[in-house]
Formats: sequence, C-alpha cells, structure tokens
Amino acid sequence: MRKEEIEESSSTVGLLKRCTTGGSGGSTRWVDGSEVDSSEAPPWSLFGDEEIVREGYGSVRRRLVKKPKRIDSFDVEAMQISLAHANHHKKDVSLLSTLALAFQTLGVVYGDMGTSPLYVFTDIFSKVPITSEVDVLGALSIVLYTIALIPLMKYVFIVLKANDSGEGGTFALYSLICRYANVNLLPNRQPADEYISSFKLRLPTPELERAINIKEVLERKSSLKTLLLLLVLMGTSMIIGDGILTPAISVMSAVSGLQGRIPGFGTNALVITSIIILGALFSIQKYGSSKVGFTFAPALALWFFSLGSIGIYNLLKYDVTVLRALNPAYIYLFFKKNSTNGWSALGGCVLCITGAEAMFADLGHFSVKSIQIAFTSVVFPCLFSAYFGQAAYVMKHPNSTARVFYDSVPESLFWPVFGIATIAAIIASQAMISASFSCVKQAMALGCFPRLKIIHTSKRHMGQIYIPAINWFLMIMCMLVVAAFKSTTDIANAYGIAEVGVMMVSTTLVTVVMLLIWQTNLFLALLFPLIFGSIELIYMSAVLSKILEGGWLPLAFASFFLCVMYIWNYGSVLKYQSEVKQKISMDFMHELGSSLGTVRVPGIGLLYNELVQGIPSIFAQFLLDLPAIHSVIVFVCIKYVPVPVVPQEERFLFRRVGLKDYHMFRCVARYGYKDVRKEDHHAFEQLLVDSLEKFLRKESLELALESNINQPDLDSISVKSRDEYEMQDGDGMDELKIPLMRDQRLETPGPSTSVANMALPASVMSVDEDPSLEYELSALREATESGFTYLLGHGDVRAKKNSWFVKKLSINYFYAFMRKNCRGGAATMRVPHMNIIQVGMTYMV
Repeated sequence: MRKEEIEESSSTVGLLKRCTTGGSGGSTRWVDGSEVDSSEAPPWSLFGDEEIVREGYGSVRRRLVKKPKRIDSFDVEAMQISLAHANHHKKDVSLLSTLALAFQTLGVVYGDMGTSPLYVFTDIFSKVPITSEVDVLGALSIVLYTIALIPLMKYVFIVLKANDSGEGGTFALYSLICRYANVNLLPNRQPADEYISSFKLRLPTPELERAINIKEVLERKSSLKTLLLLLVLMGTSMIIGDGILTPAISVMSAVSGLQGRIPGFGTNALVITSIIILGALFSIQKYGSSKVGFTFAPALALWFFSLGSIGIYNLLKYDVTVLRALNPAYIYLFFKKNSTNGWSALGGCVLCITGAEAMFADLGHFSVKSIQIAFTSVVFPCLFSAYFGQAAYVMKHPNSTARVFYDSVPESLFWPVFGIATIAAIIASQAMISASFSCVKQAMALGCFPRLKIIHTSKRHMGQIYIPAINWFLMIMCMLVVAAFKSTTDIANAYGIAEVGVMMVSTTLVTVVMLLIWQTNLFLALLFPLIFGSIELIYMSAVLSKILEGGWLPLAFASFFLCVMYIWNYGSVLKYQSEVKQKISMDFMHELGSSLGTVRVPGIGLLYNELVQGIPSIFAQFLLDLPAIHSVIVFVCIKYVPVPVVPQEERFLFRRVGLKDYHMFRCVARYGYKDVRKEDHHAFEQLLVDSLEKFLRKESLELALESNINQPDLDSISVKSRDEYEMQDGDGMDELKIPLMRDQRLETPGPSTSVANMALPASVMSVDEDPSLEYELSALREATESGFTYLLGHGDVRAKKNSWFVKKLSINYFYAFMRKNCRGGAATMRVPHMNIIQVGMTYMV
C-alpha cells in the first residue's frame, strides 16, 4: 500500500477562546498531555516569529518581532481574558497600585497568621508550666526568631522569587521543574509546547554543566520522578488538610473568649456554637467570596491594628523588660531548664507561623512586592507587638495562660475585640477553604484528581471557584474535628504537623529550583535546606511526638488524599499508554479509503480523545457500531501544559489527518493549570468552524506559495509533496509550518500590507479561486448546517490477569470506583443528550 500524505499540515490558529467544552464523554479522562513520538516533526509554528537556539541544555528564546498581544474577534470573553492575563504581566506597576495590592493581601494571605496570637501562648504554656521568667522569655524568644526566620527570611526574601510566571504553590513549583526537565510522569511533554510564549527558559550560566547533570539524573531514574510526584502530592494533601484544621482551630479559639465572660458557657456550648458558625461559613461558599478584592482587607487591617496597639499597651503597662527576649541566649536557657518539656513546647511555637505557606500559594492573585510590603510594614511589626504584650502580661499574671489573649485585653475593649477576632477567624478560615479549592483544581488539571464539578463564582476573576463536593467534605470533617477534640490544644497538636509538612515540601522543591533552574552557587544552594530544613525538621520532630494526642489526624487526611491522587494519576497514565499502543495505523485508514469503509453523511463529528498523534482506537469502534459516519471528523484533544496560563492566541493547534478527501482534522486545545474553561458548547462549535476555515485558507496559501515561489527560506516553510511522502518510512508523520505572522501582515492595513502583497504573484493572491479550497469550504459549511455530534468513548479500565494483586486492587476497584462516581464528560460540556453518541470499550492495562 502506498504511503500517502499523513497529517500533512499543521498550524496554530490565532483565534482562541476560553470557553472550550469541558471534557470528554462517559468515562474518558483527560490525562493532561499528549503523546511524545520519536517521529515528531519540528514543532508547530506559533504567533511571533521566534528563533529557537539550542545551546546544550534547554532552549534560548529570542523574539525577532515585537508586537502587542491582541484579542481576536472570535473571543467572546475579552473582558475575562484581559483580567486573566493582568496578573501575569505586572511589569510597570505604579507605587499606588502596589500599595493597594498590599492592602488587599491583609484580607487573603495573612488572616491565618494574624489569628495565631489567639492560641500560641495558650498551647506553649500548657506543656511548660511557668515557674520563672526564663520560661516566658525563652518561649517569647523562640516565637520571635521563628517568625523572623521562616516567614520573613525564607518566604519573603527567597521562596517568593521561585514563582512560576507569577504563580505560587506546590504545583506551580512542580510545573516549573517539569518545564526544565522531563520529570513529569504524566505524558504531556511535546516539543511544540516550548513555543508557548509563557514557556520561558533561562539563559545558560557558568553553573550550566551542574544543572545538566542534575537534569539527566532526574530524567534517567524513574524512581526519582515518582518520588518528586509523591512529594508534590503530599504537599497538596497537607494543604487540603489545612483546609479542615484551620476553620476548626480558628473559630474555636475566637469563640473560646466567651468562656469566663458568660456564666454557664462551658465546653459543650463552645462546641455547639463553633459548629453552628462553621455550618454557616461553609453554606455561603456557593455564593462565592471576593478573593482579590477589598472585602476582607478592612476587617483584617483593623485586627492587626488591634493586635499592635493592645500589645504596645500591655508592654508599657506590665513589663517592658520582656524586650530582653531579643537575646537568643534565652532560647538556650529555656531548653536547659525545661529539656524534654521545652522540646515538646515547640509544637505550640510553630503555630505562630501558621499560614506562612499562603504567602506563596496565593501569589497568583497579587505580586511579590505587594506581599513583601504588607508583611514587612504591617504583619511583622504587629505580630511582634502582640507577642511582646502577651509576654509582658504573663510575667505579671502567670496563672492566666489558659486565656492569655482575652485576659490581656483591657476590660472596656473586650467585646469590640471579641467581635473583630471572630470575624478575623472566619476570614482566616475562608482563605484556607479557597486555597483548598484551588489546589484541587490544579490537581485535576494535571491529571492527579478525579474530575469534579467546578463552579466559577465570578465573571471577572478567573481564580474564584467553588467545588461543592470538596466544600461539603471539608464542612463535615471540620464539624467532626470540633466535636471530637473539644479543645484548641488538641487540635493544635494536629495543626502543627500539616503546617510543617507543607513547609518541608516547599524547601525541597525550592532547593531543586535553585540547583536546576536558577543555577545558584552550590554552597548557597545547599545552605538554604541546611538552615531552613534543619529548623523545620526540629519542629517536625516535636509535633510528631504528639501523634497519639491528635497528631494522627493530619497524617490520616494526607494519606487519604495522597492515595486518591496517586491512584488516579497511576490509572490515568496506564490508560493513556494503552491508548498509544492500540492506536490505528494509517495503512489501515488507507485501505478503508476516503469513505472510511462506511457511508459519509453531512455533519461534523467531534471525537474527544487524549492522543495528539495517531488515530485513537475508539474511532474504529465507532466505524463498527455506527451505520454511517460524519462527512467531517475532528479529533479534539484537551491538553494541559506546565505553565500557569496559555495565551489566548496560542490556545489551538490544527492539523490535517490523512488526505484532503478524508476531511479529517485534529484540534489540540492547550490549557495552563490556572486557565478557566467555560462550558458553552455553542460558542465552542462556532469558534471551531471559524478556526478550521481559517486554517484551510492558510494551508491553501502556503501550498500556493510553495508551488509558485521557490523561496523556501522566506518564512521557514516546510512542506513535502506527495512524492516525498511516498518515500517516507514509519508512519509518515510530518507537519506544515504555517507562519501566522504573514497572515497578520495581510490582514493589517498599512505600509507592511503593500510590501507583502507586492512580493506575491497574482496567481498566489487569488487563493479563494482555488477549486479544491472552495470545494472543501463549501463541504465544511454544509456539514456545519447539518449540526455537530459529540462522539464520546465510555471506557472501562481493567488490570491484566497476570498483574500483581496490589495493581488489580488499585485499578479494578479503587480507580474504577472513582471513574464511575466522578463527573462525566457529557455533564461537564452541558451538551444535549441528543447530540451525543457513546460507545463502550475496555482497556486492559
């Protein structure tokens, strides 16, 4: 059988839109990636003529033509796009704008850390009774230096710089590492991804050789890849665990102020009141919350002002000599006096930095400067004043440690401060709940979490989402924690493990970034984990000693979510690999002919699959089960790449599959892990047709240029004739690089248009008169009028009979259960059932 043109053309269509259909049908799962084929041709050309220079490791990007980003007329969400990209291009930000952002961070980033004075000293002195001033000064010194070292030195000055194009968090660090080294277990690596403008790579440095060696070791050893993924998933699991423990401890600490003020307000009343507040808090999540607005900032600003002013008042009134705690020698004296009890008290000291990870996790909504300004000018001094004031009060009233915060508040200010504290606790809880939603969404985007229903609660801000299933799960777990522990001290034992665990994951990943990407001096790079990792290990050893007293809870939560995410990732990767092995050969398609061995009827069939190359095996099942097939077939692949946001003009890639008379195309829609996919199938269908028509015209123009102008270097055109395809070996994969810059020059009026037109013969300019193009366009319009049909595969994944017992248990039961109960693709796309055709298929993995 002759080898004909296989996938003979490709192009990036510069007409993009955020509202792409939301998934595949039945049980198909996006494995967030595409096949990496050894026969992959040079990457598809993108907007902006770019020269890719390979120098040993990575690629160096040099932009030859600089032009502004443009929003295409096909994009129906221009307002949302401008806002979506606003956070990723903060270059010339005025001082006033930065200060406004810094003010907003108080309501989102620092709520958790700001409420820690409610319970830090209460927990510390429950383990170390106060018998001398060394106990107070030593505990205060540990708290002060912990705040100075971890949030200030580590996060403000180092970790915030390890952002992924303005995005922070565990998955952001992981995607950043995956761009520089192919360590992603998810099969989503493709050379064309490096052409995305946000896919930035660093220039070579003198430390390049060391970075190359590290990269090769990471890529060569699959065990290191798995370990890195498990580390990331563990960090994410800990953050979700924080979403359970933060509301519980924050609300209970605030409400505990009523004990001693209202007669008869005991433990049962505390628990019931806290559960009612938590129920109300989680019930209003469906209405959305302003995560990047001024809604919460004024309340937290008032709270920090109260902390600072009351702290200064207590310091001056009771004992100003507690300033001696700035001398770190008191830390030594504290441990010398209390030994084992002092080490155990570290579990309470670590609570003073709860929420420090939010400084990095919520970076995508703000900027590095705004978070740095807010912490150094407001949060840091106010927290220092609060702890100094409480220590001064305890020096005079050593028996008041159980309610040290509220007892230290002046009598006339108790009720106002109680009200502000309750509001601050709820806001702190809100921040961690929203962070949990964001983490789950990122995990879903990277193929590490079952697909759940996501509701976008704001039309203006892409980061505001609500996940009902996660929300109700967090609510039930919070209420159970409050009802079971009934004490903030016991919850604090659990809280510390989750916080320190996330920090240790961040320290490890940032160290990898220093060595691999920043190419930092080896001594400085190792100094980072040596200092901060040692501190976190000491704290972890202290909080782990409380496993039997509540510390088991975050470990149980983390283990549960880790198993869910890893099994889902493991099963999805196996399913994808199975699809790659079973894909249909082009020889078989040639034997069927242009009719595909059946009847072609007018209409467009959108077949959702996960392959970016080759024809999925599910297509053969459709040919066998259906009496006819559509006149135009488009293989649609939703693909996530390790970048936060894919620019709109670089979203879609189009290819032709087979010969022209087959009328088959491939559309790859690429998304970043922060991108929002709107689920309007009507808008997507219109966009698809317009983009496909644009692609056909570009293809025809390039073929005309190739046949009429013998200038292959003009735009780096790479086209092969039919005879050349006949000489190819393998599966004959190749691509047509269509320089879309020329399309802009032809469409944009001005002097450049006339120059471009002068360079083209008249025979080339009359592309619309090409009979084959007109025939194909008319066939496309006829198919569009007949309507769209969504061809979805309902796959069943089973482990092979000779597989290990653990694999059978994971795939046949756990993975199958999650696939059966998570959200189906048809529901995600909101496509009418009459427009959907599903066929079943079993994948043996």
